[in-house]
Amino acid sequence: MDVWLNGEVVPESEAHISVFDSGLQHAVGVFETMTARNARIFRVEQHMERLVDSAKTLLMSNRLQARPLAEAAERLLAHNAMAEARVRLTVTGGNLNMLQASEDGHVDPTVLVVAQPPTPYPPAFFSQGVEVSLAPGRANPWTPMAGHKTLDYWNRIHALQLAGLMGASEAIWLDPSANLASGCVSNIFIVRDGVLQTPLARGDEEEGAETPAVLPGITRAAVMECAQEAGMPVEIMNLEPKDLLSADEAFLTNSSWQILPVRGIRFRTRSEEGEEGMETRQIADGSVGTATSRLRRSLLELIERETRDDPIS
Repeated sequence: MDVWLNGEVVPESEAHISVFDSGLQHAVGVFETMTARNARIFRVEQHMERLVDSAKTLLMSNRLQARPLAEAAERLLAHNAMAEARVRLTVTGGNLNMLQASEDGHVDPTVLVVAQPPTPYPPAFFSQGVEVSLAPGRANPWTPMAGHKTLDYWNRIHALQLAGLMGASEAIWLDPSANLASGCVSNIFIVRDGVLQTPLARGDEEEGAETPAVLPGITRAAVMECAQEAGMPVEIMNLEPKDLLSADEAFLTNSSWQILPVRGIRFRTRSEEGEEGMETRQIADGSVGTATSRLRRSLLELIERETRDDPIS
């Protein structure tokens, strides 16, 4: 399998990044994970615009442009002759050693694109739903990185590992006010009384308000479009854990799952005798809801339509 590295397509065995790269040394970088169908990447331009915006906002690089990055990802996909793929584009702050030779205090970023076969998930994930847990700690809205897709993912991966030990497939983060934020690698939605609801993400806040510690997901936006086209009201609002527990339906979104139904929440328990156990609280009757199924079908149809009809020109 070949990869794209700094403007060249090279075999993955020959793709070398400096040990002084700022992504390796200090997790300075941003990335996008995308899905490809019909040899096209779904909404690649939106993904790249979000990445470029983050790179500028976080003062990592102002030299990136969305269109060339999108073209690099699409060209790698074509080079590897992949009709369906999981595509990841990573940009770091570059080789720190090059600062010594830089006249303006800037170095070229490192750009890496990797295309792999889609991650296979058990069909039962989508027909029966999954269980989630609550992540330890709180999502931090006070860091400048809040709501951006940076390389600093250790806390999320750790929370996912803990969720897996509990038999859960994702962990849900709360913000400091104990409102729902997001999953470790996903956005969260609930359905209540026929209304689709989701927490505020970066950019949804009112002027002067605190930036939410939630990534404005590309799939999240597509799901809201599908709901609105179907005449389903959408509300972006603060949600508490009790709202999730009392929801009619719940699901997670990201570029790999598209829509992943949630059937329940797993909690650790401790008896009066001090014995630890596990308890699952079902969401509604614990089955996949009709609105979730309908939105998943609509989203898959949207992905099929856009990747079939809208190639990059």
